[in-house]
Amino acid sequence: MMVKVGSRELELGGPHLTELRSSNDILNDVNALRSRMEEDGYLLIRRFHKREEVLKARTSILEKMDRMGKLSRDTLLEEGVMSDGSKSIFMGGTNEDLPALLNVLNGDHIMKFFDQFLNAPSLTYHYKWLRAVGKGDFTGAHYDIVYMGRGTQNVYTVWSPLGDVSYEMGGLAVCLGSHRFEELKQSYGRKDSDRDNIGHYTDDLLVITEKFGGKWATTTFEAGDVLIFGMYLLHCSLENTTPQYRISVDARYQSAEEKVDERWSGKKPRGHTV
Repeated sequence: MMVKVGSRELELGGPHLTELRSSNDILNDVNALRSRMEEDGYLLIRRFHKREEVLKARTSILEKMDRMGKLSRDTLLEEGVMSDGSKSIFMGGTNEDLPALLNVLNGDHIMKFFDQFLNAPSLTYHYKWLRAVGKGDFTGAHYDIVYMGRGTQNVYTVWSPLGDVSYEMGGLAVCLGSHRFEELKQSYGRKDSDRDNIGHYTDDLLVITEKFGGKWATTTFEAGDVLIFGMYLLHCSLENTTPQYRISVDARYQSAEEKVDERWSGKKPRGHTV
């Protein structure tokens, strides 16, 4: 099977692209989860969130998008089909108008998970990175540290698909082993998106593997699944080749005892600023 990844079309199961592995087998062993994170650089946990709560959040987001005129009038709301001329929508912020979404991202279940995983009281950034990715769009390869590196480096991204995501809809892909690319970490990984006016490292994924090694990995996702990773794991998304929006959200979690990047926390996070 061929999938569009960045500016390339790669064969799943071929020399450059493989499947992510699930960590559900060790879900109840926090030490094993920490070891898996150190080894793989990520945790794929199926059915982490309650599916019904994720779908409730999805519906509220689609209703908001419908009010914005972004959905096709001739289709069912839950299908999330783009209206003519619509493009990707970024809805980053505190999302206080979407309580069902915050119930998923700020709820006891996920906070207790990070309390245990970090062995410390945890917090989540108030700012959430909510996206509806339209046909033809994708996210280029990058380290998250570039965007939120002014506090502790021990921050974890939780990417949650808000709906089922096929390969064609453009889920996340990660570069295996990239959390150990020391040369890249000491160069690109030291950049600050605001200070240095920099963003994605590249849209050509083979540029990375040919220079640093590693291999790309992806999978299909269902509502309730999560992909958790640290600040130094290169990741991107597949291209959405369908007429349906791929709705997903990034949320960030860290120890409450460590320094916070203040751009992303507080009642009114200021977001990107020099």
